[in-house]
Amino acid sequence: MRCVVGAWWIVERTANDMPLESIHKLAFKAAEAANCAGEQGKYWEMHGRLFANQQAFEPWAPHAEALGLDVARFETCLSTGKYADEIRRDMAQAATAGVTGTPAFRRTARRTGGAGEEVTRRGARPVAPT
Repeated sequence: MRCVVGAWWIVERTANDMPLESIHKLAFKAAEAANCAGEQGKYWEMHGRLFANQQAFEPWAPHAEALGLDVARFETCLSTGKYADEIRRDMAQAATAGVTGTPAFRRTARRTGGAGEEVTRRGARPVAPT
């Protein structure tokens, strides 16, 4: 997501996967499930559903069905590990940035055409209006 702030600054926001397998043994598979649901426009819906139902991830198909997904397409995606490499890249980038938990925020603000200042925020923090 890219939005222009004022006339001179560009702020970019991205969402990356960082399943915490040390906390939940199926976290990586849940990240894959969210990405597979994303193919059908339901990434955040699956993410929210799985986050709310952490004790009942498996079987995966009922979650897809509840969201109105094409279950066969979802299960094919999930069984092939289609997004595994992408998720591992996200995890590696997070580790490089020093992120050890979620949520984490990385802000890059730069003047249009200029160099950026990059800041990594760890953990949830309240946002004060400016």
